[in-house]
Amino acid sequence: MPTGKESKSLGLLALAGLEAYQEKDGEEYMNSDQLEHFRLILSAWRDQLREEVDRTVHHMQDEAANFPDPVDRAAQEEEFSLELRTRDRERKLIKKIEKTLKRIEEDDFGFCDSCGIEIGVKRLEARPTADLCIDCKTMAEIKEKQLLG
Repeated sequence: MPTGKESKSLGLLALAGLEAYQEKDGEEYMNSDQLEHFRLILSAWRDQLREEVDRTVHHMQDEAANFPDPVDRAAQEEEFSLELRTRDRERKLIKKIEKTLKRIEEDDFGFCDSCGIEIGVKRLEARPTADLCIDCKTMAEIKEKQLLG
């Protein structure tokens, strides 16, 4: 049974119609095949998020009603509020995906922003927008916990 992260990774691969990338012996890291693999994953993910945004807009336009009952009106406003918060998070994620796609185009994808080492294909399949290796991300999370107390 896949864990939560493995499940998300499998979901993104399925969304893009891809299988997990099988590295070949002696293969150069972030070669054109790998870059294309991640470009396809990120593009499919971005497209799915954009479709969700469109669906929300249409849903809110179609369902918007001025209920005379305050309880019904409050329930509708709460539903819309939750949808808008979700879409706001997804809007930020779309920006991060587009930033990552730009890094692929600039041949600057797959390496840690902090230390410069390879992030790794498996980690990138689990989190395609990752810009830190697992060690740097772990240290950043520890520092954040210490600062927030």
